Amino acid sequence: MSKFFLYLRTNTFRKNLIYAIVGIIVLFILTYIGLRIYTKHGDRQEVPVLKGLHISEAIALLDKVGLEYQVDSIYQLDARPGMVIEQDPEPASAVKGGRTIYLTIITQSAPEIAFPEVVDKTLIEATSIIKNHSLKLGDTTYINDIARDMVLDATFGGQPITAGRMIPKGSRINLVLGNGRGNDQVNIPELVGLPYSEAEFALRGLGLVVGSISFADGSRDTINGTVVEQTPDISAQFIPLGSAIHLILSNSVVPTTNE
Repeated sequence: MSKFFLYLRTNTFRKNLIYAIVGIIVLFILTYIGLRIYTKHGDRQEVPVLKGLHISEAIALLDKVGLEYQVDSIYQLDARPGMVIEQDPEPASAVKGGRTIYLTIITQSAPEIAFPEVVDKTLIEATSIIKNHSLKLGDTTYINDIARDMVLDATFGGQPITAGRMIPKGSRINLVLGNGRGNDQVNIPELVGLPYSEAEFALRGLGLVVGSISFADGSRDTINGTVVEQTPDISAQFIPLGSAIHLILSNSVVPTTNE
């Protein structure tokens, strides 16, 4: 033990101790500098605003500031394809150079979905179902049927479509609805010679409606007009309920009385 303590007092020990301390300090400094270089400590970039840009514009901007990127895509109805809608990290965040920025863009190809059942649904129900399935309501056409505002048929691209068929999201669906009038046939009444008010009353009583009205003598007095011609006339015999009868009136003809 005495030799060890004597060695601690020698110049050789002091030199070796100094060399060791200096070596440790140098190693620490080199390690610190190396880590700063490797991790790019202090090399910070501000994340630019990418939301709302087209993906090509966003990529060009990221390349300019030295940031990497990774792109994911989703589909949104009525959104511009290729537009950036999400980014991570958020704009103005301070990140190291070369950091990966995660982008979410709108894809151009709409995913397909199974067409839902809308036949025998009311218009309100069918409209809700169509919207809930990311589809659009197109044209509505009414035909004679006793079920008013009830969906009788659905078409897509001009062709009938049934539940379960795969179609792109955002597709326009046209509906055929009942008008509540039914398809029963009624006799066409003889209206020629009647005052307009009586002709209109007769049509309503049979479940028919007044169609277009024109005048034979240039007048425009409907109230005092007399029916001089009707289309269709009684030669057609029958007409579906809810159909229109077109009338030509005149103010110079004495109406037929029903006394």
